[in-house]
Amino acid sequence: MAEGHGGQPAVFTIPTHRSFSDSLVAGLIARFGADPLALASGRILLPNNRAVRTVTDAFVRASGSGLLLPRLIPVGDPELDDRIGGALDPADDDDPIPSAIDPLERLMLLAEMVRGPGESSAEALRLAQELARTIDALEIEEIEPSRLTDAAADAPDLAHHWQKALERFRAVLDRWPSLLAERGRIDLTDRRNRLLRRTAQRWSERPPSGFTVAAGITTSASAIADLLGRVARMPNGLVVVPGLSLLKAMPDAEWDALGPDDRGRSEETHPQYHLKLLLDRIGVARGEVQLWPSSGRSASPAVRSRAIANAMTGADFSDKWNALKPPERRLTGIRAVELSNPAAEAQAIALAIREALETPGRTAALVTPDRLLAQRVSALLGRWGIEADDSAGRALSQLPTGTLLLAIASAAAEDLAPVPLLALLKHPLVGGEGEERRRWMDDVRLLDEALRGPRPAGGLEGIDVHVAEHAIRDRAWKRLRPRLSTLAAVRDAQSLSGLARAASVAASELSGERIWSGVAGRGAADLLAELQALDRSDLPLGPSDSGPILRQFLDGVRVRPPYGGHPRVFIWGLLEARLQQADLMILGGLNEGVWPALPAPDPWLAPKIRANLGLPGLEFRIGLSAHDFASALGAPQVLITRARRDSRSPTVASRLWLRLQAMTGGLAHDTRLERLSVALDDPGRPTPADRPAPKPDRSLRPSRISVTSVDRLKADPFAFYAQSILGLRRMDPVDAEHSAAWKGTAVHEVFETWLKEDNCDPERLVWRARELLRSEKIHPMLRALWQPRLMEAIRWIEGQEVENQAKGRRPLAGEKMGEATIEGVVLHGKADRIDRLESGGIAIVDYKTGKAPSQRAVDEGFALQLGLLGLIAEAGGFDGISGKSTTHEYWSLSKYRDQFGKCVRPDKSMGAEEFLDHALRNFSEAARKWLTGDEPFIAKLNPSYAPYGDYDQLMRLEEWYGRK
Repeated sequence: MAEGHGGQPAVFTIPTHRSFSDSLVAGLIARFGADPLALASGRILLPNNRAVRTVTDAFVRASGSGLLLPRLIPVGDPELDDRIGGALDPADDDDPIPSAIDPLERLMLLAEMVRGPGESSAEALRLAQELARTIDALEIEEIEPSRLTDAAADAPDLAHHWQKALERFRAVLDRWPSLLAERGRIDLTDRRNRLLRRTAQRWSERPPSGFTVAAGITTSASAIADLLGRVARMPNGLVVVPGLSLLKAMPDAEWDALGPDDRGRSEETHPQYHLKLLLDRIGVARGEVQLWPSSGRSASPAVRSRAIANAMTGADFSDKWNALKPPERRLTGIRAVELSNPAAEAQAIALAIREALETPGRTAALVTPDRLLAQRVSALLGRWGIEADDSAGRALSQLPTGTLLLAIASAAAEDLAPVPLLALLKHPLVGGEGEERRRWMDDVRLLDEALRGPRPAGGLEGIDVHVAEHAIRDRAWKRLRPRLSTLAAVRDAQSLSGLARAASVAASELSGERIWSGVAGRGAADLLAELQALDRSDLPLGPSDSGPILRQFLDGVRVRPPYGGHPRVFIWGLLEARLQQADLMILGGLNEGVWPALPAPDPWLAPKIRANLGLPGLEFRIGLSAHDFASALGAPQVLITRARRDSRSPTVASRLWLRLQAMTGGLAHDTRLERLSVALDDPGRPTPADRPAPKPDRSLRPSRISVTSVDRLKADPFAFYAQSILGLRRMDPVDAEHSAAWKGTAVHEVFETWLKEDNCDPERLVWRARELLRSEKIHPMLRALWQPRLMEAIRWIEGQEVENQAKGRRPLAGEKMGEATIEGVVLHGKADRIDRLESGGIAIVDYKTGKAPSQRAVDEGFALQLGLLGLIAEAGGFDGISGKSTTHEYWSLSKYRDQFGKCVRPDKSMGAEEFLDHALRNFSEAARKWLTGDEPFIAKLNPSYAPYGDYDQLMRLEEWYGRK
C-alpha cells in the first residue's frame, strides 16, 4: 500500500462493487493490525458522525476477538448540524477560535432581520432558514460578501424580484458580522473552515504520529480539500474516496468532459463530477489514484463497477452503449420491479426483505430518500414481528409527543373551535391511563355530541353557554374544563420563549409527565427548553403563528430509537448508505422528483448570481444522488423498485432507472414479487350485497309513528327500519356549516315566539327575524348571504298574515303536539301552526324554508304530512282544539319565479275532505303492510321519493342499486 512521501500523494479509491467501510477496515487491519497498538495510534477522518458509527461497526465485524480502534474523527457535516471532531478542535489551543453561535439563536436573529412589514413570524422563520443555507454556502466556498457587487454587475438583466432579494441579502450580510461580533461568536461553517485550515497548517509543520486516513469524504469545499491534500502528502497519510471511476471504466475523454470547460460549464449532474472537483482542488490527477488493495464482505464481481460506470456515462457519450460487449453492459444480480402504487411497492419491498431473512446471516437494506415509503415498509414488516433498524428516525412532529404540542397550539390559536379541541382532548397522551382514561373519554364523547352542528362562540365561555342546556353534557364539560384553562396563555403568547413556556405548562396539565417520557419526550423537553431560553428575541408572534412555528421546529428534531431493531434489516437514507452495503440492497422510490429529488430553489440568489460567485449550481445534488445510486448498485444482490403512480397522478420513472433500462435493453423484471405483493392481501372475488329487505317479527315493529316518518316508510322502508326499529340517527358533523335543517329550526323558533308572545302581530315579525340574524350563532358569511332572501320571505309572511286577519282568520296554536290512533297505530305529530277560520273550521299550516312538496307527490300518496295532521285534528288529537280540518297550507319561504314566499295548498285540486280520505287510505295501507303486518322493509322501494341518503351506506346501496 503506497503512502505519501516527499509530496507524492497517496490517494486510493474503493470501487462500487465493494462495501466501502468493510473494505477500508480490512485494508487497515491488514496494514496495521499485526501490532495491536499500531491501530490505536492512528486516526481516521470521516465525513460525519453517521460515518463514524458505520466504520465502528465494520471494525467490530472484522475484529473477531476485539481490537483497539484508531481515533475516528468526523470533519463535520453542516447539513446534519454535525460538529467537528474534538481532535481537530483542541481545548488547549494557545489561540482559540471563537465559539460558534447557537443554531437556534442564529435562526432567530436572521428571522428578525428578514421579517418585512405585515409579514408573519412563521414566514420570516422559513425565509431565515433558507437565508442561513445561502450564507453557509458562501462560507463553505469561502466567498467574500464583497464579491456580490461584481456578481450582480455581471448580471444586469436580473428580474425585478431577484434584484429585491439581492438587496435584502446584501443588507443582511452588511449587518451580520457586527451582530456576531457583539456576541463574540462566529458561524458554525466559518469555525469549521478555520479549524480545518489550522489543522492542515499544524500537520504541515508537525505531522502527527501514527497513520492518518481521510476516508469517504467527497465534499469539495476548499478547506476540506486543503486538509485532504495535506493528508495525502504526509508520511503514513492516506486519502480513500468512494466509487471513483478509473481509466478502465471511464476514458479520459469522458472524464475531461465533466468540466469545467473554457466557458465555465460543468456536468454537475454526473455522479463523478464532485469527485473530479475534489481531486482538482487537492492537486491530484485521476491517473495518480490507486485501487484500494483490500475488499471486505458484500463484494460483487468487478465487472459490475464497469457496467455501472458505463450506465452513468455522460449524455454525449451514451452512443457507446451500442458497441459495448455484453459483459460491459450486463447487470447480473440487479432486478427491477414496477408496482401499481406506493402501497404495492412497499408490500413488495417488505416481502423481499422477509425472503432475504430466510437465509441465515444474510442482510437486507432498504435505501430510499422517500420517508413515507420507508415508514410504510417498516409498518408492513411488523406483521412478521420484524422491527427494522431505521437509522433516519422520524420527525418529532410525527410522534405522539409532537402531535400533542401541535394540537395544543392549534386548539389555542382557533379559540377552542370544536375540531381542534376534540382532537386535543382525544389525543392518546391526554386524560391519564387505565380507568382514568376511560372516564375521560366518556366525558369527551358527550362533549363530542354536544359540539355537533354549527360552531359555538369561541373560548371556554362560548362552550359553557353552548352545553348549558343539556345537564349531562354540561356536567361532562365541567369535568374536562379545568385542564384547558392554560390554553389561553398559549393563545396570548407574544414571543417564542413565551409560547414554549405556555405550551410546556399546557402539555403537563393535560398529560402529566407522560409527555416528557421516552426518547421523544426528552427531545421535546430539550427543544422547548432551548426555545424558552430565547428571552432576548424580538420576533413577535401572533395567534396564527404558533402552530406553523412549532411544526417547523418539531420537524427539525429527528427521533431515533435508543436500541437497534432486527440485526440484519436496515432502512437507510442516502447519507447512511454511502459507506456501507448489505447482501441485498433494495433501492426504492426510483421516480423523478424522488430519486433524484427536485433541486431546492434558492430564494435569495438568482442562478446567474450563484454561477458568477462560483457557487455550486442547484442541480449539484442530483450528481450526489446519482453517485449514491451507483454506489448502492455495487451490492451482491440489488432490487430497484418504483410505483407507476403516486397518490395524485401517474409518475415518471427516474432518469437513473431509465439509464439502466436503456443500456441493458431491459433489466430482469421480478414478476414474482409483483404477484406476491398483490396476492398477499387479496380478499378474493367480492360477493356484491343483495338488496336488503329485513323482516322483523311483528312484536318488534313500532306501534307509534310520526307524521313525518310515513313518507319515509312508504318510499324507503329500510330507512324507516334503520331509524325507528334499529334506533339509528344521523349525527351532524362537528363544526358543521349551517344546514338547511338548522335554518328551518331557527325560522320555526322565530314563528313560534312570534305567535306565542306577539299573537302574530304583523308589525313584530320583521323585528323577530332581525333578532335571529343578529345572533352570535350565525357566521357573518351566512348572515350576508341569507339575510336578503330571508327578509324578503319574511315580508311575504307579514303580508299573508295581514290578509288572513282581514278575512277573520286568527291563530290558535303554534308548534302544537297531537296524536290519534288509526289502524291500531298511534299517529303523532307537531303542527307548526293551527288557525281558526271565520267559518269555524281550522287551517293547518306547515312552514317550509325550502320548496313545498309537488302536487304529483301528493297525488301518488306521498307528502302526506298535512293530511295526517288534519286526521289527528278531526280526531280531537290536539288538546283544546276542535273542528273540521278544512284548509291545509304550506307557507314556503323559497323563491318562486321572481319572489320569495308562496302559499301552496295540496288539497286545492281535490278538496279538503277528499284530501283527508286520500291521506287516510295511504296511511292505512302502509300501516297494515309494515306496522301491523309482516311486509319486509325493502330498501329504496320508491327511489323517486327517497332523496335522503342517511342510510345508503348501511344498505350498501352502490353494490346492488341498478344491478340487473
